[in-house]
Amino acid sequence: MIHSGVREIWDAATSTQPGPSLAGALVLAALAFLITWSPVGYGLVRHGVTIVHEAGHATVALLCGRQLRGIRLHADTSGVTVSRGRPRGPGMIATVAAGYPAPALLGLASAWLLGQGYAVGWLWLIVALCTVMLIQIRNFYGLWVLLVAGVVIGGATWLLPAEAAGWLAHLLVWALLLAAPRSVVELQRLRRRGSARRSDADQLAHLTGLPAVVWIGLFWLVCAACLIGGALLLLP
Repeated sequence: MIHSGVREIWDAATSTQPGPSLAGALVLAALAFLITWSPVGYGLVRHGVTIVHEAGHATVALLCGRQLRGIRLHADTSGVTVSRGRPRGPGMIATVAAGYPAPALLGLASAWLLGQGYAVGWLWLIVALCTVMLIQIRNFYGLWVLLVAGVVIGGATWLLPAEAAGWLAHLLVWALLLAAPRSVVELQRLRRRGSARRSDADQLAHLTGLPAVVWIGLFWLVCAACLIGGALLLLP
């Protein structure tokens, strides 16, 4: 029974589904915009952005030869990824710089994958990401967030018809693309209030000598470019 279930998931993930029409894509984009820019909706989307943000730190840390020590996700939608290695140098800079661009870059790559018709496969990849991150999570709230995200997305993908699951995938990718630049704007607003002085941008300023505002500008440019590119890929 388990083997047949895995086989069914594999067949669904490797098959293609037609994407929404232009009208449908515009409706999903508008819905994602409303969700992302509403206080309640953004609170939920921000948890997903934080998951990808910390996954970006962790992935680049491993690629740079650093030892990953753990990931924490907090109720205020913040997160921390701890790695061990040289405290300075290109590896540390790349690890710290990876967080804010990660949701935008994943959104752009996801938009390309959805454009190829692999919407259901993308949803299962997100479930796999949550599962892999469970190995490195180091607090109960983070464990709960990843379990809920994985179970909800996996359950919806399993139960919904392929076309409906495809619409869900497009909605989530739109939300990811739209939330990525908003998180950078939010970072700058928090820094102006003096409540985010140990942010990624400030750490990069300490490591490189470039002002934090320069790094925030670079984050925003990457996120904006990915949003434009992703929109072009998602709109048929």
